[in-house]
Amino acid sequence: QVVLVESGGGLVQPGGSLRLSCVASGSIFSIYGMGWYRQALGKQRELVATITSGGHTNYAEFVKGRFTISISRDNAKIRAYLQMNSLRPEDTAVYYCNADPTLYPWGQGTQVTVSS
Repeated sequence: QVVLVESGGGLVQPGGSLRLSCVASGSIFSIYGMGWYRQALGKQRELVATITSGGHTNYAEFVKGRFTISISRDNAKIRAYLQMNSLRPEDTAVYYCNADPTLYPWGQGTQVTVSS
């Protein structure tokens, strides 16, 4: 079983920055990358960014140039980060990490609210 725990969300003004963290623990031996997703109120969950164990990254168009995903691991845990800059009100959502939503349960997510 894999447990995913996200943190780092909060209230920030437009143009501000936040750094989200994700810790994956448990049966992580088969995990070689991570993705960040988000779900705004009343909308479907969408993919924000992904990273492979080799460091290859991919971003949704709506965050390119503003968000940066990174990853590190040791024997017991995988840590993934999402540095979010130049935040916009439309970035408001609950943010989740997951290596493969078809295999692993979602964590509780972390709320990001961008508002003045």
